[in-house]
Amino acid sequence: MIFTRIRMMTGMHWLLLFALIILAWGLLYAMALPADLRTAGRIYGGDFIASLCRVTPDAAGFLRVIAMWALMSAAMMAPTALPAFATYDDLSHSGQTRMGVLVSAYLVVWLGFSVLAAGLQMGLYRADLLSAFGDSRSALLSAGLLGLAGVYQFSPLKEACLAKCRAPLTFFMAHWNEGPWRNGLRLGLVCLGCCWALMLLAFVGGVMNIAFMGLATVIMVTEKLPEVGRVLTRPLGFALLAAGAWMALGALV
Repeated sequence: MIFTRIRMMTGMHWLLLFALIILAWGLLYAMALPADLRTAGRIYGGDFIASLCRVTPDAAGFLRVIAMWALMSAAMMAPTALPAFATYDDLSHSGQTRMGVLVSAYLVVWLGFSVLAAGLQMGLYRADLLSAFGDSRSALLSAGLLGLAGVYQFSPLKEACLAKCRAPLTFFMAHWNEGPWRNGLRLGLVCLGCCWALMLLAFVGGVMNIAFMGLATVIMVTEKLPEVGRVLTRPLGFALLAAGAWMALGALV
């Protein structure tokens, strides 16, 4: 089983795993839209394709959007959480059950985020600020989201959450007696604290844009690496702020 093999993975295994994940995102992007629909979109415009996948603001549509966010969160967060899961596996002496409880609690947090993100998407869609693809129709909205993500890169909360993600051994040892369920919830909340602002940039690049979300996944994985991540966080914040300012200026000119 995968949870019993995590502790056997070496540095080369992790690099290979991340390379396969990136490759999978690339293949998904290539498969996301059939060639004939791409051709039709060029001929008839983006509204033609949007009409084929319109998300209506009713209960069934909301549930579909929740499911989409839940799947996307799981795909994006799994690579960032694997080192923490491996550390917990090394510390645990009671087998897969404890690991399963930890992972389940972790996923509960991201399911909650998915409900909130889906609600936000539906609200912005009803306000005509998002397209059916989930990307922003408003340059000011995009600028605001980029600026929010940029400012958050410099916040003490972001730094505190990243510090815990970069040192999972210390994190788990501090709360070990609370058990796998509460540790899983804590890990999920810390991970959410690191990534929520970057996740919301899906509304800028497009919720259905697999290439954009793949890039975001690579950034979030890299940011949680102990050495490389410390070098990335602040420059990324400046880049996001600059992008937001540029987009806001373009909207106002």
